Amino acid sequence: MSDQNTAKQRLRALLSTCLLIGLAACNTATQPDATAEGDAPATAQNHPNVLLILVDDLKPAIHAFGDPVAVTPNIDQLAARGTRFDLAFANQAVCAPSRINLMTGARSTSTGIYDFGQNLREYMPDAVTLPQYFKAAGYTAESIGKTFHVGHNTVGDPQSWSRPAYKDHVIEYVSAEGKAVGKTREAALFNEFEIPKGDVWDYARTLKRGIAWESPDVPDEAYGDGRVAAKAVARLGELGESKQPFFLAVGFARPHLPFSVPKRYWDLYDRAKLPLPQFERMPEGAPAYAGKVGGEINAYAPIDEKTREANYPEALKRTLIHGYYAGVSFTDANVGKLMAALDRSGLSKNTIVVLWGDHGYHLGDHAIWTKHTNYEQATRLPLLFAGPGIGAGKATRQPAETVDIYPTLASLAGLGRPSGPQPIDGTDMTPVLHDPAKRLRGYAYHAFNRPNRLGQAVRTERYRLVRWTHEGTGERAYELYDMVRDPGETRNIAAEQPRVRAELDALIEREPKPKSVNLREQRARAKPTS
Repeated sequence: MSDQNTAKQRLRALLSTCLLIGLAACNTATQPDATAEGDAPATAQNHPNVLLILVDDLKPAIHAFGDPVAVTPNIDQLAARGTRFDLAFANQAVCAPSRINLMTGARSTSTGIYDFGQNLREYMPDAVTLPQYFKAAGYTAESIGKTFHVGHNTVGDPQSWSRPAYKDHVIEYVSAEGKAVGKTREAALFNEFEIPKGDVWDYARTLKRGIAWESPDVPDEAYGDGRVAAKAVARLGELGESKQPFFLAVGFARPHLPFSVPKRYWDLYDRAKLPLPQFERMPEGAPAYAGKVGGEINAYAPIDEKTREANYPEALKRTLIHGYYAGVSFTDANVGKLMAALDRSGLSKNTIVVLWGDHGYHLGDHAIWTKHTNYEQATRLPLLFAGPGIGAGKATRQPAETVDIYPTLASLAGLGRPSGPQPIDGTDMTPVLHDPAKRLRGYAYHAFNRPNRLGQAVRTERYRLVRWTHEGTGERAYELYDMVRDPGETRNIAAEQPRVRAELDALIEREPKPKSVNLREQRARAKPTS
């Protein structure tokens, strides 16, 4: 990026923040709680702090969400202190776009950011992110761990934070076996070491695969997530001494592959008793392109890249599932450290805590591993709100989306509804946090792309409809699943239920027209040549 372009981005960011401050000041006239820079400074006495906990690849494999296998006492305690959304969904089941959905309040279909390497400021140079919005209202906004996705040709967003973000390792090995491999494909893609000039994907293909799991008997701080937790605990103590309220985002990498987790978390589970996938094929009547073959799972040894997922040996499936749950319990322990620090300092009395997984995760169901689909296992995520003014020990089946978090947090903090300039697609769920039976929207909306196709989906309390549209021909295909009678999505009933399909299709039709899945290529062709 040239110095001239960098200067333009900085100028746009400054103008956006100035606009935001002016809007927040206008909000003050109608919303007495709203504050902004230029008004009376926000203080920890009149505005709550925010602790936003982001977890990579975390599906609702949590005891409080109904998973009988998961050992998650700390997240369970957090759920007992707040309200959980049992039907919360990623707007797109892939890390980088999902985190941009969170930070901007805009769906992927509104931005055209569907993949890695599509950076926020290139597509929305004037966007006011969630932490920026709080900064403009007088908060200090800080990032520790994986918040924005950094890697795979994707960069973070320094202007979102009051001080440089603290980043630690996502791909890391401490065992002799893991270290012996040296530089690995995934470590390169996550920028874990200096990368030669050129395309990182091409370079990564020249490297060896890292191991898919390890379980050394080491302290938590031997891994990045343990260090992130320790850093966050220390920073909470420092922030608590300030009169200025804080917005602290803390991101954990596990249970993302590799399942590099201290032994004691593996020891919480009996591998022989872990549930295996029950349905290892695509849904009957589903288009083939709706699924996924290979991908991320093949970046790790000892996965045989030539073996179809349904044909993995049972021992391999059990080990992968064991590693995933060990990673969940590792993150649970780190969440517990944050909550203990809040309680020790007294900050929990005036801190809103949000726990969010960036999307779900396939563990062999539909013969798929990891994410990148529109199915329930890839899209459903855990979402919890706890803190002052939020119902304790409550649960709701109000369908929620990642983009709802931005306006909901703004409302809980008394800052008024954000207005962009990017699309704010989310709904303020504050009324549901006061009354879990309340319904503000009848569905959650999500999408996933395939070459030249976009699958737009709505998920109600009973059904999921996916509408696939080919951008070149306009040809459409539908998937409809009854999530009450067929929670495993084993059979597409779109042809059998035309009335339900039409009703749900009308919901999709009412949504804004989606940006092209080929927007990146269109932008590249339109860029003037020098």
